[in-house]
Amino acid sequence: MAKKLNITPLHDRVVVKPAPAEEKTAGGIIIPDTAKEKPQRGTIVAAGNGKKDEPMTVKVGDTVLYGKYAGTELQLEGADYLIMRESDILAIV
Repeated sequence: MAKKLNITPLHDRVVVKPAPAEEKTAGGIIIPDTAKEKPQRGTIVAAGNGKKDEPMTVKVGDTVLYGKYAGTELQLEGADYLIMRESDILAIV
C-alpha cells in the first residue's frame, strides 16, 4: 500500500482491495478472462470507526475472506475496490 486512499468509510464499513484472480490452475491450464471467478480474498485499505457499542475487529492491512457477492464495487484512482460492512467479512487470514 504505497499511497493512502482519499476516502474514509463511515461507521462499520471497510474498503477492501480484492486479490487478483487466479491466472492458471494447479495443472498449468491458463484460465480465460470470461471463466475467472470473483476473488473472495482481499486486503483492507481503509476502515471506519465502528458502531457506537461495537468497535471494529479488523484493521487496515488485514487480509480477509468475504462472501462472493459481498460489498459494492467502486473504482478509485484507477484501481478496483469493494466497500462493505464489517459483518460481510467471514474471516481474517
